[in-house]
Amino acid sequence: MKCTKEYRLQFTDKAKQLVSQMSLEEKVYLMSGWMKPSDLGGIMSASDPAVHYNHVPYGAGGNKRLGIPPVLFCDGPRGVVCGTGKSTCFPVSMLRGATFDTELEEEIGRAIGREIRAYGGNFFGGVCINLPINPGWGRSQETYGEDSFAIGQMGAALTRGVQDENVIACVKHYAFNSMEISRFKCSVDCDRRTEREVYLPHFKECIDAGAASIMSAYNLYKGVHCGHSDYLLRKVLKEEWDFDGFVISDFIHGIKDTADAANGGMDIEMCWTYYFGDKLVEAVKEGLVPEERINEAALRIVRTILAFEEAHASSGKSYGEDVIGCKEHIELALKAAREGITLLKNDGVLPLDRKKTKKVAVVGKLADKANIGDHGSSRVYPAYVVTPLEGLRKIAPDAEFIYFDGSDIETAKENAREADAVIFVLGYDHSDEGEYVSPRGQDSYTGAIGGDRVNGLGLHADELDLINEIAPENKNSAVVLIGGNMIMMTEWIDKVSSVLMAYYPGQEGGTAIAEIIFGDVNPSGKIPFVIPYEESDLPKINWDAKNQWYDYYHGYAKLDKEGKKPLRPYGFGMSYTTFEYSDPVFRVENDKILARCTVKNTGKMAGDEVVQLYVGFRNSAVDRPVKSLRGFRRVSLHPGEAAEVEIECPTEKLKWYDPKTAAFELEHMKYEVYIGSSSADEDLLAGTIDL
Repeated sequence: MKCTKEYRLQFTDKAKQLVSQMSLEEKVYLMSGWMKPSDLGGIMSASDPAVHYNHVPYGAGGNKRLGIPPVLFCDGPRGVVCGTGKSTCFPVSMLRGATFDTELEEEIGRAIGREIRAYGGNFFGGVCINLPINPGWGRSQETYGEDSFAIGQMGAALTRGVQDENVIACVKHYAFNSMEISRFKCSVDCDRRTEREVYLPHFKECIDAGAASIMSAYNLYKGVHCGHSDYLLRKVLKEEWDFDGFVISDFIHGIKDTADAANGGMDIEMCWTYYFGDKLVEAVKEGLVPEERINEAALRIVRTILAFEEAHASSGKSYGEDVIGCKEHIELALKAAREGITLLKNDGVLPLDRKKTKKVAVVGKLADKANIGDHGSSRVYPAYVVTPLEGLRKIAPDAEFIYFDGSDIETAKENAREADAVIFVLGYDHSDEGEYVSPRGQDSYTGAIGGDRVNGLGLHADELDLINEIAPENKNSAVVLIGGNMIMMTEWIDKVSSVLMAYYPGQEGGTAIAEIIFGDVNPSGKIPFVIPYEESDLPKINWDAKNQWYDYYHGYAKLDKEGKKPLRPYGFGMSYTTFEYSDPVFRVENDKILARCTVKNTGKMAGDEVVQLYVGFRNSAVDRPVKSLRGFRRVSLHPGEAAEVEIECPTEKLKWYDPKTAAFELEHMKYEVYIGSSSADEDLLAGTIDL
């Protein structure tokens, strides 16, 4: 039995009966995390796996007298944070976004759900779908890219997969959370169209997919803490979107006031009780919070927990510790890395020929580092991590790999001249980007580990030196980029032969990188972001701000609107084979746009292609994007094989939000429709439809 919304609502009457038997104190207890503030030091320690953050599921609520289980929280999204060195570490969500593979993402969700159940949890706090207004956001590795439509599709897939194992999927951070350093203090503002068309649709997509929980964001929206926002939590989420589940606060600093949070729509304070608990009981007794509000929260919590636990019990599934980090899940992590790693340039150097490649210089300290991303709340503790250097040596055991961390450039240059190829592994680790907690309090930035990329979006100066000094010594050079989002390449891309974007590829990432370099796997990822020629083409952000305006345009939509050609367009990714698109057909049928074309593998190697559907709005009476992604499909083809690929888009997805009517409206006009391999005009077949 799947715990769908319809299934959950069947537990409404039973939940009401149970809530009616509770005292005020018992109902408020349901809304309260178990941890104590004095435990803070232990949970934020990442140095000792035995006491790291979320090493066991974090509890909230429950009622033993009435047989109501508690919420048992496990963080994510690149795997289950719990445990002491066993969890499967999948690639970060940004790499999984580059797969454009919703079926794979559902599989990953099911694997995560199984591991959570094996740890004794029932709640996954790892469906992170925030939209980066600028790729410098330190936690953008936790989301799926820059496009709201794609984020929504991938987040919905993860939600479905997790909840297939009867684990509650929590979607976060609601909303407008895409600045790390100032996340506790910044008030975000934007116009209503931007809110509804850019920053909220992906949340609604996950709610429509059945997500049973939402986590509020730390930041403020229009001057109100998101955890207190009656507008976001009650009016939009619970009333307009008809959300049946419950809302939890982001941990520790997620709410700031008892009455404001409870009245605003917060259902559970996590991970400890400070503003709820006794303070909330007193607020009700003093008339500051109506008891009806407590009853509503209790009903939502009890109904959701009962439904998921009943569905789990009736499924007959039981997972022991042997499922955690099992072979099947690790193979899934490797599959994701293979599908997401993206080839951005190739002047014929890759793949390397095993027969001709006897000596390889491997340059850069990240080549020999277990680098799986952020060390904040999303950090996963796997049994092992395959580094790029280890992967290369494993995949090509007969070749000699000479490693240089970059400290001795002259020796590296000498060996590069003698090598058959040079592989640079450059980019970022957790010290450069990730979750940030200020050591001097929540309102100050002191440059500690993690946070946003305040110093720019390019490589470090010493890494640029490596390319400038070593690349001229050998024409067969490849750069492997490690990082959670776009890395600027303009100043060095012409100096190397090939570029692979590897993101943070998970515990088997080194294996996948090596397989692609030597051609055992054909690269098939597509960047889920645009790469501009200049950083100035992107929205400007003050990362340490108290107020920030979010514009309607960002990423590829901004460059399109301004007529600026990118270095690499959104959805771009090369292959070792070639694909030919032909015979486009566009039509409207049953309130859906249907786009069809033939895709043929015209090369000599089997490969995957991501076919993308865009819709254009040039005839709109209002300001709209030149074109927006509205569908995608991944297809696998053998050499010479052709397939007819059809992608559909509900006309509902073409509407714009009219602030005057406070509703989405469909324009009746001629729309451009495009199908192809990236957002670039030259990669698309075009047509029109009338609505």
